[in-house]
Amino acid sequence: MTNLELKNHPVWQDLTEVLENLNTDALVTEHLELCDYKICGYWDEQDNFYEQITLPRSLSAELVSSSIGVADKKRWIKLKFVLQDKNTTSQYLLGGNLTNNLGELTIIYDENLQFVDENWQINMDNSLIVSQV
Repeated sequence: MTNLELKNHPVWQDLTEVLENLNTDALVTEHLELCDYKICGYWDEQDNFYEQITLPRSLSAELVSSSIGVADKKRWIKLKFVLQDKNTTSQYLLGGNLTNNLGELTIIYDENLQFVDENWQINMDNSLIVSQV
């Protein structure tokens, strides 16, 4: 049996280079502008349904993780962002914790950086989130 080690393989350098050269701010901004900062048909973790959620336009996104996937002949990149209000100077008090966390957004792109899917985790307790039930 062949013992294969990937830790020194050039693929890691190539992937690191791709991720470092991605303009993740532009990707998130484009995505938010295309949906007009609104999420339609959102189910939260308590199985509450929201017809529409409006996010603040002062939203900023920080890339917290990235991964690639390969299945058969399909390849994709998954980018996970923490969403915060960039204009918040003081933090909001929620459940005893200081936070200005609006939630998380995961965007999946194909190998041509074409949008494939999204996943939202929204902090519905944040006062900046406007919802319609």
